[in-house]
Amino acid sequence: MRILRTPARLRPRSVRAKIVALLMLPIVSLMALWGFAAVTTASSIGDTERAKNVNAELLTPVGEFVTALQTERSAAVRYADEPDAFAKAGAVTDEAAAALLEGINSSSSDAALLDTGLPERLAALKADAEGLTELRAAATAKDAKPSVAYTRYSAVVQHGFSATGALTGDESTDAASEARVVLELGRAREAVAREQALLAAAKERGTLTREQYAQFVGAVATQRELLAPGVADLKAAHRTAYRKVLDGDAYARVQSVEDRVRGEGPGAQAVSAAALAGWDTAVSGVIEGLTAAETGAGTGATAKADPFGWGTLGASGVAVALGLVGVLLSLLVSVLVGRGLILELLDLRNSALEVAGRRLPQAMRRLHAGQGVDIDAEAPMRRLAGDELAQVGTALTAVQRAALKAASERAELLSGISGVYVSLARRSQVLLHRQLDLLDTMERRQHDPAELNDLYRVDYLATRMRRHSESLLILSGIAPGRGWRDPIPLADVARAAVAEIESAARVQIWATPRVSLAGGSVADVIHLLAELVENAVSFSPPSTKVQLRAARLREGVLVEVEDSGFGMNEEALAEANAKIRSDRVDLLDAKQIGLFVVNRLRERQGLRVELRQSPGGGVTAAVLIPEALMRDDMPMGEQTGHDRGLAPASALIPRQPDGY
Repeated sequence: MRILRTPARLRPRSVRAKIVALLMLPIVSLMALWGFAAVTTASSIGDTERAKNVNAELLTPVGEFVTALQTERSAAVRYADEPDAFAKAGAVTDEAAAALLEGINSSSSDAALLDTGLPERLAALKADAEGLTELRAAATAKDAKPSVAYTRYSAVVQHGFSATGALTGDESTDAASEARVVLELGRAREAVAREQALLAAAKERGTLTREQYAQFVGAVATQRELLAPGVADLKAAHRTAYRKVLDGDAYARVQSVEDRVRGEGPGAQAVSAAALAGWDTAVSGVIEGLTAAETGAGTGATAKADPFGWGTLGASGVAVALGLVGVLLSLLVSVLVGRGLILELLDLRNSALEVAGRRLPQAMRRLHAGQGVDIDAEAPMRRLAGDELAQVGTALTAVQRAALKAASERAELLSGISGVYVSLARRSQVLLHRQLDLLDTMERRQHDPAELNDLYRVDYLATRMRRHSESLLILSGIAPGRGWRDPIPLADVARAAVAEIESAARVQIWATPRVSLAGGSVADVIHLLAELVENAVSFSPPSTKVQLRAARLREGVLVEVEDSGFGMNEEALAEANAKIRSDRVDLLDAKQIGLFVVNRLRERQGLRVELRQSPGGGVTAAVLIPEALMRDDMPMGEQTGHDRGLAPASALIPRQPDGY
């Protein structure tokens, strides 16, 4: 199974970025879900608000206009008997028409967005409202027939229902009780109004024509097919008003007349006074009741709908509110948890850097300097408790304690080795001093040049052994036993240093400045120069010379030891100079012990020592003796104290030429 890996450039680099990415993923998902719920709820609010605007600006005026037209239609067919009723109905219709035209002209809703055919239907209805004068003139003409008025008014009413159908086609909101059902109930009310107009026209004429009879029967069938089933489909709250009408005496009387007229058929008997007894009052009451119920179930409910009420928001509103609370709580918890985790990680990182960069190195330096370190005080052990980060801190403390313990044990080991060095060096020095005293006595008694030369060679070897013994003391941090009180000429110091190596004849000492070295520094400078000269002699061909020069500078005296050997590369030179300048000496490093001896002597006397490439291809060791250690009085007296360090030199200098 192949594991897909995220490209490196897309991965968070810091721990902070990783934690933020980890915490933000569920938050972003939750915010997306909350955003969807919020958009859905906002859409519901917008739909309800739009439905209210459509209802106030178009639906209500259209409904009122249609109702007024229905009343005016009934009055128009009875115009000959009741002209005042027609005029009164016309005034009501004019007010409804004015409201309709104002609503159409000022509507804030785009009709084409509600229904593609709505603009055309509204235009036809607007034309009907503006053409009421012409319609009334045709209906009230002397030769006008009631059937013509009935037909023309009914056509306008149909235009109104056509516009209402387009306006109620938006099913995005349920603020109204099934708007399409209410529309069908409106058509049922229109059928009742037609029945009223047809019988009114027939009553005025004195007979019910076949055409009127067919229209009446069709209207009765329409209202009975639509009214009862439509009421059954309404919400319980809106069904009550309709049931009150349907269960009332007026509707029962209307049904009774309808049945009688259908039973009588066309003719005068169907519209006789006996057949239509109580009809006008009953049918008018039914129409008024249906109109009121329709208003409450349709446009009235829409007008009362609250965009921010429970009916609109409902569960989605609760989900939006709870989702917002959840998002805010998630953000708060994520910020607090993430910030706390980041702070803990930063504290852990800072603690680790503090241990690695300051506390542990300081403790190591104290251990290397021979000072004791309290491990419990430096790194107190914590109990393994808490979360994983606390356990990591405990593990770091354990690592620190282990490092301090190892360094302490190493320091104890080095201290033990140093003690061994000191003990061996002291014993060797005692034997060497006795050997040198014996050699000095033998040199004074011997007169044979060959034998004397052999004694000098043994003296050289003993002197080298004493220097090596002193090196052990120097590495252990103890000053060697020999020393001078008075200043010693630099030339004698150089000769004494050369005298402590075996191949002294290969060293050429050039003229030195006429200065003296302070007595307290003579032994260390001799030892340091002897180490450098012996190193130069050891790493150069036997046929070559080692040059020893000295020059006076403003800062002091510069002594150079130059060989013509194979030299050292840049890396080896850098490593050697690092050992010379290092502030610590590793006694377990067996390689180039002479450099560690030079390091200790340089540090003790404040000298500056550097190895560099020489022009001839070898190596030059430069030693700068500071001005504070120099004297210009050049005392010429003999050395004070019985020190065998200068004995071989004093013995050789009179016998051999200057510059070996």
